[in-house]
Amino acid sequence: MSRSRSSADPAEVLEFAIEAARTLRDDKCEDVMLLDVRGMSQVCDYVLIASGTSERQMKTAAQSVEDLGKERGTPHFKSTRDTGTTWVLVDFVETVVHLFEPEHRLYYDLETLWGEGRKVDWD
Repeated sequence: MSRSRSSADPAEVLEFAIEAARTLRDDKCEDVMLLDVRGMSQVCDYVLIASGTSERQMKTAAQSVEDLGKERGTPHFKSTRDTGTTWVLVDFVETVVHLFEPEHRLYYDLETLWGEGRKVDWD
């Protein structure tokens, strides 16, 4: 399976990214941020970043987002949910979800990396 951009409707991609952000909030993730990186990234349209409270909670939140993708016909391409992880990634091609333990989120600072991306008001 290769990672390639689909011809999905841009409105549906945004709708999925917003629903994924809400799902993370509902799963008690903190500081949920959705960035529009269209035109800046060659690999995705939206970057979704959130902080988890524990490894277990982050894995549960990642599973919830994966389940959302399946329900909406947007299954994930890849995910990382290894034991002992402090960073969980779920790649839906157009939307990439990053879940961090707070101190690791500060260390990797994806918000600055994608600082020119437009913050999407998803709440």
